[in-house]
Amino acid sequence: MNLNIRRNCLFFWNLIDTLYFRFTRLNYVEDRDGKRTIMRVRLTKYKGRTLTLEDGTIIHKNDLLLKIHLHNAELLKQFQVYNNDIRRAMIIYKKVKDILPYLVQYLETTGYNDRVKGMIGITSLYKGCRKLGFEVYSIQNPYYKWFKQLALFSIHFISSSTLSKSMPEPRYLLMSKDTLYQKYFTS
Repeated sequence: MNLNIRRNCLFFWNLIDTLYFRFTRLNYVEDRDGKRTIMRVRLTKYKGRTLTLEDGTIIHKNDLLLKIHLHNAELLKQFQVYNNDIRRAMIIYKKVKDILPYLVQYLETTGYNDRVKGMIGITSLYKGCRKLGFEVYSIQNPYYKWFKQLALFSIHFISSSTLSKSMPEPRYLLMSKDTLYQKYFTS
C-alpha cells in the first residue's frame, strides 16, 4: 500500500481511537515507572457460553473479566519502519510478554484481583498466544464474529504489507487469573 495512504489512514485511525478510548472506559496498564504501555484494559462481564480453561477455571456468563485491548494505533505508528509481517508479529509477541507482569501489578493496585476471574481479548493475531499462557477459542455467534472481522479489517488493511493475504478470523483469547499470576507474578 502507498505510504501516503497508510499515513492518512493512520491519522484518521488516531482520531477515532481518541474517541474510542474516551467512550469505552479503558485504562492504560502502566510499567513500574508509571509509563503507559500499549495495553489498555477495562472490566467486563462475560456474555458467552460457559468455558472450562485448561487450569480448571470455569468462566460462566456474567463472571467478571478484565478485557484487554492493544493500542493498535500506537503499534501501527511503530510498525511504519517494518515492512515484514513476521517481524511485526514477533515485536507484538515480545511487547505483550513484557507487559503481562504489569497486568498483575495493575490487578493488585486497583484491587480487582479478588473480583476478576481472568482476562479476555479478541484478535486475529493469535499465533503464538499459547506460549504466553492464553487459550484460543472460536467466536460462536456468527453475527458477532462478522462484526469483529469487520472492525479488525481496518487494522489488517493498514498494517499488512500485502493486501492479497486473507485476514485470519478473529478469536477470543482467554487466560485465567491463576495462570497470569503463575507465569508473570514477580515479587
